[in-house]
Amino acid sequence: MAGHSKWKNIQRRKNAQDAKRGKLFMKLAKEIYVAAKSGGGDPASNPSLRLVIEKAKAANMPSENIERAIKKATGTQEHTNYEEIRYEGYGPGGVAVMVVCLTDNKNRTAANVRAAFSKNGGNLGETGCVSYLFERKGLLVIDREQHNVDEDELLLLAIEAGAEEMETTDESFEIYTAPESFEMVKDELEQQGFTFASAEITMIPQTYTTLEGDDLKKMLKLIDTLEDDDDVQEVYYNLDESVLEE
Repeated sequence: MAGHSKWKNIQRRKNAQDAKRGKLFMKLAKEIYVAAKSGGGDPASNPSLRLVIEKAKAANMPSENIERAIKKATGTQEHTNYEEIRYEGYGPGGVAVMVVCLTDNKNRTAANVRAAFSKNGGNLGETGCVSYLFERKGLLVIDREQHNVDEDELLLLAIEAGAEEMETTDESFEIYTAPESFEMVKDELEQQGFTFASAEITMIPQTYTTLEGDDLKKMLKLIDTLEDDDDVQEVYYNLDESVLEE
């Protein structure tokens, strides 16, 4: 995976979400609710809940919002039944797009996602049409400004902790793990004194598609439209965003 920063795609998505902080908090609360409902409200015994709480704290979500979502999921009042649905399709120029939703109304979500694709030069496909182009990985990002560490030294520490590989950019170290090794690697590096700009299990594109001109504008509008939908939790895509940095 050398030669291309996967963090750039993720960072752009996070920056867009940060600009819509209230909407981001709502989505995180929904994710906390689902994790607590399925695995219990104790983060110590629920890795999924622990991870999303860390993600919420990294986004500066207030602690009371986090606690409220957990209590709502584990309390006695009537629960909202959220269902995870994944949509796959193509954006302008054949960019692969995966959309992960948490919804209590499948018809509403399907209509909104389909409209987002059709209005922005894309089209929905069958399940599995693009998922083979992505690989599920743990990704730990260390900001180089925060940690003055030798690249080879960090690589050795990461591999010894169970990581698969590491990429280095001017801004960061990007450490990749198998999903099942993510917690172990994260805990070990934290014990070594490292903090993370991002720590999550995500979908990494295995190939990238380059766009320019109108196709690029339409693709960025498609991403923004999908991310602005209340039911959409994650949008993964294999757009080569290096052109945006030029």
